[in-house]
Amino acid sequence: MSGLFITFEGPEGAGKSTNLRYLADCLRAAGCDPLLTREPGGTPIAEQIRTLLLANHSEQMNSDAELLLMFAARAQHLNQVIRPALAQGRVVISDRFTDATYAYQGGGRGIDMQRIAALETWVQGDLRPDLTLLFDVPVEVGLARAKARSALDRFEQEERAFFDAVRTTYLARAADAPGRYRVIDGSASIEGVQAELQPAINWILERWHA
Repeated sequence: MSGLFITFEGPEGAGKSTNLRYLADCLRAAGCDPLLTREPGGTPIAEQIRTLLLANHSEQMNSDAELLLMFAARAQHLNQVIRPALAQGRVVISDRFTDATYAYQGGGRGIDMQRIAALETWVQGDLRPDLTLLFDVPVEVGLARAKARSALDRFEQEERAFFDAVRTTYLARAADAPGRYRVIDGSASIEGVQAELQPAINWILERWHA
């Protein structure tokens, strides 16, 4: 058996988490019980790495250290949670995955994309998401939402140019692989976003039933 691997991506304040819950509820209503998880995180060890990554430190975190910690958490997450669930035929939905690394560490930090690709192959082998839903919002809208919801973490405190690069990288990756990505207008109304999600919900259910 082989399940479906769905990822939710987008910059800060794009509405990923809210809409992930909505999509999961729609799948459950149709009889499909997805496994919901997140990155960085998803296991006790990976969650500890997440805390380290998001916290503010008196010592500046080196960009290479940040990148390697991301993939260390991912390796644990993949082997403890994602791969076993997919092997059982489940639908796995992750709030962020490796596209976020390309966007944040590649675009935002300026790390060579080939170095990220090498780590992706090493840690993941040939595993890639079956479908990626990219929630896109203007940077100023996303940052305003992030500031309104809670105290800002280490990434959310970056400069505007960082988030411009993150958004540009996300959209470039979606343009390069239109078969895997669905770009959702995260600045639309809740009803508008949910309407945009319906084709993706149908797509998942068709393959889950197959």
